[in-house]
Amino acid sequence: MLSLGCVACAQVLPGKSFDQAAGPGANFETAEFRLWYPVQVKSFRAILVLVPGSNEDGRSDVNDRFWQEFASRHDVALIGCHFADKPHDGSVENYANVAQGSGQALVEALASLSTQSDHPELANAPLLLWGFSAGGEFNYEFTAWKPDRVAAFVVNKGGVYFSALLPPAARRVPGLLFVGEKDLEWRKRIITGLFALNRREDALWALVEEPGVGHAVGRSQEMAAIFFDAILSLRVGAASARSLLKLDERSGIIGELTWGSIEPPTGKPDPNRLTDWFPTERVARAWESIRRGAPLER
Repeated sequence: MLSLGCVACAQVLPGKSFDQAAGPGANFETAEFRLWYPVQVKSFRAILVLVPGSNEDGRSDVNDRFWQEFASRHDVALIGCHFADKPHDGSVENYANVAQGSGQALVEALASLSTQSDHPELANAPLLLWGFSAGGEFNYEFTAWKPDRVAAFVVNKGGVYFSALLPPAARRVPGLLFVGEKDLEWRKRIITGLFALNRREDALWALVEEPGVGHAVGRSQEMAAIFFDAILSLRVGAASARSLLKLDERSGIIGELTWGSIEPPTGKPDPNRLTDWFPTERVARAWESIRRGAPLER
């Protein structure tokens, strides 16, 4: 790994940032990362990883005031990512196949950044994965590859995935899978299919369709913050505790996809009826609000 040192850039909130780069690797040309954290936090509970769309540079996403305020409230550090493919035929983002090298690049970057920043807890901190399009693909595949590192993940209107039915441990990682009503039909079908396949096998996941939204972030950032807030309370303890607490079907709230109703938890999903799983009622209510196009409760 090549360390690029501390970055001097204006922050919306008081914080520190460091850069790290790797590459080329087996399935990527570029892998660059930026760590940002609030100066007042002494020890971090988790890392929120921000992965942008296809081959985009998302390192500046750590300057997003929305995520900086979230990080400050929850003792969380931010990592912005820039992955880029080697030249190849086709439009598939090979770096999203994290088991081929790009995932390890992120893991090694976290270890190096923990040393640079003098925050050793970051080397093995639980991850909250948020991304858009190809970033959601990366998140899905990272969860399949290293489920023990992931507290929760978001798939956000992506299109190409390398894994279908995930291992049991990955299905136990809470997830939100967003589709846009006006996105390309094939994108919607792929994400809906992945959700249905894994949810039938007890995945602790929810499918969220945003009305009137195409291939765009939409309101997924707002709902993801509510979702991550719940997960931090339920799965992540103090910064000194690194093991993630386990959740199951009975510990959550069920959303009925056809009618949009919220139901008590059951022992096992009905294979003949597709439902959502939410960690808390607040997250379920946010899902209801998005379906209706109503404001989210704060």
